[in-house]
Amino acid sequence: MSSALLIIDFQKAVFTEPPAYQAELVLARISELIARARKAGMAVVYVQHNEAGTAWEKDSDTWYFPTAIAPQPEDYVCHKQHSSAFQQTGFEAGLAQRGINEIYVCGYASEFCLDSAIRQAAALGIKTNVVADAHTTRQRPHLDAPTISNHHNWVWREMGQIKVIPAAQLPF
Repeated sequence: MSSALLIIDFQKAVFTEPPAYQAELVLARISELIARARKAGMAVVYVQHNEAGTAWEKDSDTWYFPTAIAPQPEDYVCHKQHSSAFQQTGFEAGLAQRGINEIYVCGYASEFCLDSAIRQAAALGIKTNVVADAHTTRQRPHLDAPTISNHHNWVWREMGQIKVIPAAQLPF
């Protein structure tokens, strides 16, 4: 089984107003996870959102990943325009070509892009692990960001086929 650390949409846009909840803390945690994954010989995979007319617009300054977690030439980067990394992207084939059948997911936004990709990966039979304390979102009109992320950790855990693991307890 080949595993990969999957960073979803944690681009500089996460820091635009209003910034995502605990964005700096999550950035530091993702940076640490990347170092651990590389040391363990794991693949590092990125999903990068493109959305014209927003902070996520391709080639805008905020579209790029922060320097601390920027992809390296050997990393697989998948570009997407929808919530799910799997929708109209070739992402599933890209993982398969690299022999990746287990992922550890972190990034932004818990209730949108992470949720879409996590559920689809699990449905496709990819062993799916969520790094419980390495994803975030923004405050929403109906719920605060910590509640959203905690709720999704609970939902994913309750689904049975998805593991939700704090960064400190990961096997790499």
